[in-house]
Amino acid sequence: MRSRAAQIGFGVVLAAAAAVAFATHASALALLLAAAALIVGGMTWIDGGPTSAKEVTLIATLAAAAAAGRVLMAPIPDVQPVTVIVVVTGVALGLRAGIAVGASAAFVSNFFLGQGPWTPWQMLAWGLCGAVGALAAPLLRGRIRLAVGCFLLAYVYGFVLDLWNWYGFYPHTWSSFLARQAAGFPFDTAHALGNVALALAAGPELRRLLERYGKRLHTVIVWS
Repeated sequence: MRSRAAQIGFGVVLAAAAAVAFATHASALALLLAAAALIVGGMTWIDGGPTSAKEVTLIATLAAAAAAGRVLMAPIPDVQPVTVIVVVTGVALGLRAGIAVGASAAFVSNFFLGQGPWTPWQMLAWGLCGAVGALAAPLLRGRIRLAVGCFLLAYVYGFVLDLWNWYGFYPHTWSSFLARQAAGFPFDTAHALGNVALALAAGPELRRLLERYGKRLHTVIVWS
């Protein structure tokens, strides 16, 4: 309980600091503090869930696999398996798992690809992809529908990253906003097409594997 209270308190302090930074027009710092506050709040919520040691191990394994895939595929700009793995995790294992795998994969992979002020926003964007996977699970269970969903989420992910970049470092005008979005569009498209290929190749198989494992985790043995 003390640890949880400390996390909540830390999140409140970060949110207050972000509000002060916004008021003083320190855009980049304000966005960084706001992202950190959201991450702390999310981690506090996830930490309060009824997770077993096996569930934590599974989430850590999926995050490590996604991070490793991102690092290995780094030479191909914006083509990586993180989004598909995160969305499928959300579909198969639920909201907490989807968010946790998305945020953790971004954080871990950036130890190899480079940490920076973009890391919290990557964590939030991929956590959002996991949340969408969980909330839209009935719509994403077919191979084609999963591929379409991952295709669209690549642009959502890119929009979040371009939005913080624009607000933190560019003039706050519509022309600069559109220029920032246009500059990121080719990379978002490469991300989207890579997602389609990965989802079509292995998405439903990974989902069924995770669903079977998830059922084993939640099996209750009643002794009579």
